[in-house]
Amino acid sequence: PEDTVTSSFASFIRAARPEHLSPTVRQRSKRMILDSIGVGLVGSTTRVFDIALRYCRLYSSVAVSSVYGKPGVKLSPTLAAFTNGVATHSMDFDDTWHPATHPSGAILPALLAASQMLPPNTKPNGLDFLLAFNVGLEVQGRLMHFSTEAHDIPKRFHPPSVVGTLGSAAATAKLLSLSSAQCCHALGIATSLAGAPMANAATQAKPLHVGNATRLGLEAALLAGRGMEANPLILDDIPGCSGFSAFYSVYQPKPLSAPGEHHEFLLEKQDIAFKRFPAHLGMHWVVDAALSVRNLFINYAGSFSPSLIRTIVLKIPVSKYINRPFPSSEHQARHSFQFNACAALLDGEVGLGSFSESSIHRQELRELLDKVVVEHPEDNVANFDKMYGEVALLLHSGDVLTGKCDTFYGHWRKPLSKESLLKKFRSNASHVLPEEKIETIITLVDNLENLTDSSQL
Repeated sequence: PEDTVTSSFASFIRAARPEHLSPTVRQRSKRMILDSIGVGLVGSTTRVFDIALRYCRLYSSVAVSSVYGKPGVKLSPTLAAFTNGVATHSMDFDDTWHPATHPSGAILPALLAASQMLPPNTKPNGLDFLLAFNVGLEVQGRLMHFSTEAHDIPKRFHPPSVVGTLGSAAATAKLLSLSSAQCCHALGIATSLAGAPMANAATQAKPLHVGNATRLGLEAALLAGRGMEANPLILDDIPGCSGFSAFYSVYQPKPLSAPGEHHEFLLEKQDIAFKRFPAHLGMHWVVDAALSVRNLFINYAGSFSPSLIRTIVLKIPVSKYINRPFPSSEHQARHSFQFNACAALLDGEVGLGSFSESSIHRQELRELLDKVVVEHPEDNVANFDKMYGEVALLLHSGDVLTGKCDTFYGHWRKPLSKESLLKKFRSNASHVLPEEKIETIITLVDNLENLTDSSQL
């Protein structure tokens, strides 16, 4: 059918051209690609990644696609996408958009795997790769805007498992030059493969959400390219027959305008949040607030002395899965307002080492957690564009010291500088790559438009 929401998305995927990407969109998306590669590289050092890789090596028969952090190891394209997606989200260190999702990890591994899969004479160049990446971003962002429910921190489905799967399908369909009809079917197939519940947040299963999104989106595009069909109205709101609307209680889809002078990519209007440390995005507000009040405390007392503190009051949004008073594992700690606030107070920073077993179970940290009281002010909503974090120290002397953060460094309103982003990438990549390869990747991404073969990434 023509003039439907689904057909408009398929037409957009097919019609998008490199010249439709503004300099701002190109630069922002290249920052995302570089950061995501770095996050995936350091993520390849985690236990959950190792589990996923050992599983995938049982089934890898056509081994052509590379794996983050494992020189010489190759898997089939779909399993490489899956494994690299798991690496990207293994530490909850990947980028976040608004409405809330992790956009890069759901599409970049699929594009990297597909680039290596294609025959030598059909390899996409760097500009084709960049365009496909942005098509995947655009589809995710537009789908998120179909529901007001998606604007808040999620309660039902983990967003990248939903929109990320379709974003991966769209990006791969673009890279593979599928027809409009095949793009439509790829979105339909991906919808049948999408969705994961929020209950698995803060467990080793959560990284599978991103791994599956990028893998299954790639599979959807490959199936559509080989003739598989799906409902051509999958994104439309059809009364009595749920398609993509099954994921949202409120769903109001709108057609996607054709790319061109009247279409503005969402990335042009809405930048990305990059994380400075590996934890749920909400943690970045309370950490910056905690670091602020810690500085006040040191000026007050001369040093940080926990014994002077009677109560620690956290003013945070209502969000059950990241309100964890006493986390017992690294994944729970990455999803705990209380832990991240206390770790920042105790150490003056939060980083990779903050989530080690020895750090989590420190007695002095436990003593701080015992002092935490949580409050949920009505004006502090569970929305990454509106929320704030506040940490108040009630001292035995009767004095009260308060730190507040409404926009952390790395948020789209306060983006990381080029120097900060490069510092993060170099630090992450150094866990598995020598310096010369790290600098090569930086150069390749920075000059992606001029790369003749994107599989070199």
